[in-house]
Amino acid sequence: MPEKNDTVLTEFLLLGFSDLKSFQGPLFWVVLLVYLVTLLGNSLIIILTQAILHSPMYFFLRHLSMVEILYTTTIVPRTLADLALPYPRAISFQSCVAQMYVFIVLGISECCLLTAMAYDRYAAICRPLHYSTLMSKQACMAMVATSWLMGIITATTHSSLIFTLPYPNHPVIPHFLCDILPVLRLASAGKHRSEISVMTATVVFIMIPFSLIVTSYARILGAILAMASTQSRRKVFSTCSSHLLVVSLFFGTATITYIQPQAGSSVIRDRILSLFYTVITPMLNPIIYTLRNKEVTESLQHMMKRQVPSL
Repeated sequence: MPEKNDTVLTEFLLLGFSDLKSFQGPLFWVVLLVYLVTLLGNSLIIILTQAILHSPMYFFLRHLSMVEILYTTTIVPRTLADLALPYPRAISFQSCVAQMYVFIVLGISECCLLTAMAYDRYAAICRPLHYSTLMSKQACMAMVATSWLMGIITATTHSSLIFTLPYPNHPVIPHFLCDILPVLRLASAGKHRSEISVMTATVVFIMIPFSLIVTSYARILGAILAMASTQSRRKVFSTCSSHLLVVSLFFGTATITYIQPQAGSSVIRDRILSLFYTVITPMLNPIIYTLRNKEVTESLQHMMKRQVPSL
């Protein structure tokens, strides 16, 4: 019979980057700067898509920017506070649960939104005569609601599996956030079944949406190749390139981070990857859409010209 442990777990210890003390100071300022740029860039996208750009593609982009702001805000303020200290800091059990729950909800929602955006591009390019029906306001709202619902279902399932496991009395998370795998690996018993469940759900919510996106773009590529005009091909490609780049960043880091054997994982590599997709990627997305999307660039220039005389 296993020994029963009646100790109630009240907190975890987040290691953060306290084992890399010479790295903490510069990293604090880098993360702070990136966070401010993220807030500014995504807020600008929200304003542009609310005031000027009203097509379904920008409706999804607005919600994606909202998710990015919430996503990075769930992680960065706590990370900055930890970087300001030379020692690891405790996080309460309830705060760890809440951080992981919100983190999963937003991550899965972003995954589904990127899939919806790929479908929007497929409908616009491959089925233009039915576009207004396929991407009606009701359909777009249903896709966004489904994205949030899938995030909530996944977060509830993962949190229930992970935080009902037994943990040692003073668990140390070798990470700067309460991420799924670092917390799960601390469990003292029953984690094998939970790992299988978590990995299954992760594969479902990473690989299936990614497969749908690849399928959509395979059909889009066929439609592009069938176009006789080089100018038309360039125009279609320009509307897809920014989304493709964002998809590559998101799914690339997610696949490397979560779909890997435990034996092949590295604590430092995991933290660097997590830093990339929780801090850097949310900053890059609005930059990518601003620089590579002509409509966004023109709308930004129009808004700036309209605001300058009033300054």
